Amino acid sequence: MRNRYEALLVLNTQAREDTVKEIIDRLESEFQQEGAQIEQVQKMDKRQFSYVAGRLSAGYYVNFVFNADPQLIAKLRSKFKLDPEVYLQNYQRLPEKKEEPTKRVAKAK
Repeated sequence: MRNRYEALLVLNTQAREDTVKEIIDRLESEFQQEGAQIEQVQKMDKRQFSYVAGRLSAGYYVNFVFNADPQLIAKLRSKFKLDPEVYLQNYQRLPEKKEEPTKRVAKAK
């Protein structure tokens, strides 16, 4: 059974600002190689962190909306944990996309 998920990834683009598009394209292809069906990719620009807890003070935020099997999330999480360009990652299950009902036109009496 495939569910709908959202993955928020914070990329480490320190000293590599010009390669952001290539990094996002590579990550998108890795999602697809693992069997995820990408629905939407939102590039949300570089943002400063509200507090510095690690070695970075800012990161490039990217949001992926995709359909995948539930066991794929653990596989993606462990795969991207080893990727030096992915600084943080967060996954959330989304509600199923509902088909919009057709609107009825009121008949004139």
